[in-house]
Amino acid sequence: MTAAVNSATLSDNARPSSPAKLSGGCKVTSRQDTPLEGVPGEVETRSRSFLPAESQEPFHLRGRLPPPAAVRLGSCSRAIRGKMPGMGNSLRAAALLAFVVLSVLVTLLISSVQQFGARISHFSTAPSGDDEELASLREALIHQLNERRKEIIPLLSPGVGDDDENGLLGESFSQRDSTLDYSLWNEITVGSRKAHLDEMGCDSLADMQAVEILGSGYTKLVVKVNLAGESEPVALKLVNEQGIDMGKCVEDFKDPRGCRELVSFKLRKEMVLLQRLQHPNVIKLKGHCAGGPGGKEGEAGRVTVILEQGNPLQMIQLLQSPWEDRFRVCLDLVRLLHFLSRSPLGSVALLDFQPRQFVTVSGSLKLTDLDDASAEETTCHTDADCTLQFPHRNFTLPCSARGVCEGLNEKRNIYNAYRYFFTYLLPHQAPPGLTHLVDRIMNATGELKADINQTLEAFEHILLLYKSGLHLENLPPSIIRDYTVMRGMGTSGNVEYRCWPSYSQQGCVLSVHSAREAAYICNSHSQCNSFTLTGQKTWTGRLLASFRSGFSHLVPDGTSEVYVKKTKVVEKSSA
Repeated sequence: MTAAVNSATLSDNARPSSPAKLSGGCKVTSRQDTPLEGVPGEVETRSRSFLPAESQEPFHLRGRLPPPAAVRLGSCSRAIRGKMPGMGNSLRAAALLAFVVLSVLVTLLISSVQQFGARISHFSTAPSGDDEELASLREALIHQLNERRKEIIPLLSPGVGDDDENGLLGESFSQRDSTLDYSLWNEITVGSRKAHLDEMGCDSLADMQAVEILGSGYTKLVVKVNLAGESEPVALKLVNEQGIDMGKCVEDFKDPRGCRELVSFKLRKEMVLLQRLQHPNVIKLKGHCAGGPGGKEGEAGRVTVILEQGNPLQMIQLLQSPWEDRFRVCLDLVRLLHFLSRSPLGSVALLDFQPRQFVTVSGSLKLTDLDDASAEETTCHTDADCTLQFPHRNFTLPCSARGVCEGLNEKRNIYNAYRYFFTYLLPHQAPPGLTHLVDRIMNATGELKADINQTLEAFEHILLLYKSGLHLENLPPSIIRDYTVMRGMGTSGNVEYRCWPSYSQQGCVLSVHSAREAAYICNSHSQCNSFTLTGQKTWTGRLLASFRSGFSHLVPDGTSEVYVKKTKVVEKSSA
């Protein structure tokens, strides 16, 4: 749905000179005291309100020159006779009358020449070859702006809890007039939405301190900054003035400001999507600053989005992390995809599905790049129209009775999650009691045999087993009897060894459900002779256990328990 915008029309209507004044104070009036009527060119375009299409239509003449002036001579003659009582003969009166008529005619001639000259001047300033080229480029740029605008307007459809100040929010977009469209548009260009979009605005950026550049791409630049009065740093997203998209646009359209508007559409779209798709696994929109009318809130055309700051997802580092942390990333991703399949906008597909689109905030995975998200459904006539193509696999989905590909967005997201995340993060180092369930997930998602509901259910089941320790039922209860426990104690002078994957690079620190699982792990490591359970826990509530080859002596520690192999105790006592 787009709004029709009546562009401003510039016309060169030349007003005539002031009514002629005679020396005796007589005013000559004419029906030409008002400008000639023209036909303003009213051009209907789909230009954005922030970049109107300025159209200069030729001035069309109507009829001929105006009729001669209706000169009021009676009163003028009386005034003259009053001031010149000596003039009594008819010859001098006739001469004076001829002078008055001549003055009127000269005045009208001058007025007509001025108006004609104005029209000639208007035509003489008609676009030359270069101006015509610029006008053509501007028209093409406006077309691109309209296309981007059409992507955003449907996203501004009111959701639950939005105000209905105009009483029109129940209408379909096709029934809304341009005034409502402008109102919706201003919500993201100026920031007029009340307490919905954000809390921070342009004022929040007044005393900011840039810390580092977090990333830059074709379109956007992401900067980590500290804001006055905020305890945590934030991330600012803004148009990359030196980016490829901006450079290509300026090269094509020769309009830096218009190009900034065009390139900033990705930021505007992302800002709206962040508002509409609020979820624990979507980065939080903290505010934005948009150029307002007259530059009151910044230069027009500039947009800055204020987000919570996260750490870029590093797959290499993640591959070296414990399985529990890798499983958390996959679980968060599945929860996010489940939400996107039933979002307020419908089923949303992430068209640019890459690990670089995600960050972690306090260990949680969050989607931070939404500009390539799409809620459009693919139309179809047959199943052949519903083919998902990937580099090494193709899948054909059913064409529904509604004429759309059934679950295409959902299945696209699932398979991308499989090939970019699950393949690398799930199977390796999975707990032995859970490997068969992990394999089942890999097969179902890799072949698109499960929908997102079934996939989420499988992940939640694994989480339940892992947190509760039910997957350890096959461990013999007697395994812990091989160890002597010293509660309220810690160790010093430790002899560490490294294991993989570990929560510590200096030693072997793993998560366990209980002392029994820790004893099982220690028995499987040839270097391990003791382990310590501390009060530290992971995101699942499991305990952190430190495994070591030995230690020199015990020290009091009310939060720790030390378990030593009994064979080691015997060796120490005999020595």
